[in-house]
Parts: sequence; structure tokens; C-alpha cells
Amino acid sequence: MTHKSLTAGLVALVSLVAFEYIAVAIAMPVVARELGGLHLYGLAFSGAMAAAVVGTVLGGRWADLKGPVAPLWTGVAGFIGGLLLAGLASSMEMLIAGRLVQGFGGALVSVALYVVVARVYPEELHPKIFSLFATAWVVPSMVGPAIVGLVVDSLGWRWVFLSVPVLTVIGALILVRGLSGQPVTGGQAEPAPGLGRKVAWAALTAVGAGLMQYGSDGRLPLLVVGLVVLLVALPKLLPAGTLRAARGLPAVVALRGLSAGAFFAAEVIVPLMLISERGMSPLMAGFALTGGALTWSFASWLQGREVFGRTANLVGGTAALALGILAMGVVTFEAVPVAFAYPAWIITGFGMGLIYPTLSVLTLELSKPGEQGVNSSALQVGESVFSVVSVAVTSALFAAAGQGYWAVYAATLVMALVGLWVAPRFQPLSPGSKAPALARLS
Repeated sequence: MTHKSLTAGLVALVSLVAFEYIAVAIAMPVVARELGGLHLYGLAFSGAMAAAVVGTVLGGRWADLKGPVAPLWTGVAGFIGGLLLAGLASSMEMLIAGRLVQGFGGALVSVALYVVVARVYPEELHPKIFSLFATAWVVPSMVGPAIVGLVVDSLGWRWVFLSVPVLTVIGALILVRGLSGQPVTGGQAEPAPGLGRKVAWAALTAVGAGLMQYGSDGRLPLLVVGLVVLLVALPKLLPAGTLRAARGLPAVVALRGLSAGAFFAAEVIVPLMLISERGMSPLMAGFALTGGALTWSFASWLQGREVFGRTANLVGGTAALALGILAMGVVTFEAVPVAFAYPAWIITGFGMGLIYPTLSVLTLELSKPGEQGVNSSALQVGESVFSVVSVAVTSALFAAAGQGYWAVYAATLVMALVGLWVAPRFQPLSPGSKAPALARLS
């Protein structure tokens, strides 16, 4: 493969964004306790998520209008600056401010990288590149917890934030070399009015997702209000027809949201169920998740080499996702050996490894020049919001059913089965046609 420096730089940045996402989740209990900010614990996550939604929408349009270089380096600067602010925080409020800047910057980086791939790499290499991106997200989930735990115990939580900027600068320098002479300058889209309204809809979407997150612990009015807000705001950020899975790009975005929502909502409950109900140690329960991460990476590798076709990846992957969730749900019964959890999550991870990068590839294939950024941002916004909604709803079901693990697995299984219906609809209505782009900014 050519573009070795560019590929190395891209993968490095993706890995660092992924690692920081996992690291913060692990370190935050210690951070909140030391800074006396347990009452603001949730805001450290929901605030970053809100900033990321706005950054994703703004970054997508910016990359289409001006090229991906400006949003990419702005995002890198924001990511580094937010990490430094958080790592040096003397109060929880200062740390949250850093998380806002970090979330915004990381979102700019993520969407700009998609546009770089579209502008630089030939289409036949896109599966391999997105396979590497998927692995770059999965590997930190396997090694991240141990590294973060060691850093927090030996050096303190601040170095979870302060060490990553150094690595980010190194990755950025490699990327600078890789981008030299590449066709990434200049935009491919015409200016259009309404970007401010689009950003406002993104902010409202983030508010709706945050309300659902806070309402998931039993505050039903917040859950309902958040869902209503999302039903109004989210469609403004997605391709027309996404919520009904219209053929082409809308179905691609819908399937990304459904599969990610089903997987992550089920994954949240897996260790709790294995430890609290089936008596596993935290270490052994963690191995179940590690197995899924490994097969996610392996399946992404297969997708990158196009071992199967696109339809097989999506239909087969979604079927594996549904089967794995069903199998994990069976583990809730005491008559079923608890060791059955390992193959169950291995199957689930394999399914996601086929689905996830395939949808990234299809998003670029179904985008006209000048639409890659806005459509990539729609894909990422849909994934984030669907995941938040799924986790919030299943958490509420879990509480309402009295620690009803079965309710969580049943709900996520339904999402996966709906995804199985959506999966074949990625092909546009007519051969060679492009799926409708994101709704007009005006």
C-alpha cells in the first residue's frame, strides 16, 4: 500500500481519540472524587458528547467547503488544548471546560479524516483503510483499561490527560509528512445558506440526547422530553428518509445507528450481568468483552480484504449481531453454563466487525464530491445519538423491570432484527444513482 506516512498518521490519530474516550471513562470516578465534583460527574460525559455533535456537523460542512486540512488541524489543536486544560484542572468546572474543547476538537478530527480518505485514496483501497480505522478503535478497548489503571495508580489521573497530547503531536507530525503533496486543499462544495441553523439543530440534538441520558435513571419526564426533542431535531441532521430507512445512504446511516445502538446498549449490561448474577470475577467478565473486541478486529480485517461482498457483510454481520445478543440473553438463565457468554460475545463482535467499516466505505461511495463531509458527519451523528437513545431506553427498562437483564437483551435484539431488515436496503433505487444527500442547509 502507498501513502504509508499518511496511513500511519491517520491511524495514530484515530487510536488516540479512541484511547482517550476509554481512558476518561475509567479515570473519571477518581477525577470527580479528587476534585469534589461527583455532582457534575454526568456533565463531564454529556458535555463532551454535546460538543462533539456540534463539532461533527460543523466539521463536515467545513471540510466540504474548504477541504479537510483546516478542520483537521483545528480539531487536533482543540483536542490537545482540551486535554491540557483537563489535565491541569483545579476544579471540576475547569475539567468540564476541557472536556468540551476536547470533544469538539475530536469530532472535527474524526469527520475530517473521512474526507481525507475520500480525497486521497482510490476507492478500491477504502475497505482496507476503514478496516484499519476499526482496528484503531478496537485495540485501545483491549489494552486501554490496564494502561489507564497503571497510570492512575502510579502517576495519578492527570497523566491520563497530559500524556496523550505528546503522542498526538507525534502522530500529527507523521500526518503532516503524509499529507504533503496530496489533493486535500480546496473545497468541493458550493457555499449555501443555513449552516448556522444546522449548527443550532445540532446543539438542540445534543440537548435532547443529554436529557435522555439524565432521564435514564428513572426520571421519566426527562426521558420523554428528550425523545421528543430528538424526534424534532435529529432528522434535520440526517439524510432525508433515514428514520424510515429509505434505500441508499439513508439506510446506511440508519443501519449504523441501529447496529451501534444495539451493540453498545447490550455491552453496557454484559459485565454487570456476568458479575452480579452469574458470579464471575471482574477479570473473567472482562475476558468476555475482550473476545468480542478481538473478533471485531478480525472481521474488520476480512472486510478490508473484501473476502465477502457488501451485502454479505451487512446481512451476515447483522444476523451475527442478533444471534450473539440472543445468546448472551440466554446466559441470564442459571440453567445455562456461564461459559456460554464467551462464544456469545465473540459472535456479536464478529458481526460488528463486518458491519461497521462496510458502512463507512458505503457512505463515501454514495456521496458525490462536495458531500463526503456532510454525509460522513451524518453517519457519525446518527451513530452517537442512536447509541445514547438505546442506552437510555434500555437503562430505563432495566430499572423498571427490577434489574431486568432480559429486558435489555430483548430490546437490543429487536433493534438488531430491525437492522437485519434494513441491511439489504443500502443499494440505491436505480443502478448508478446516488442516494439523497443530507437535507438542504436552507
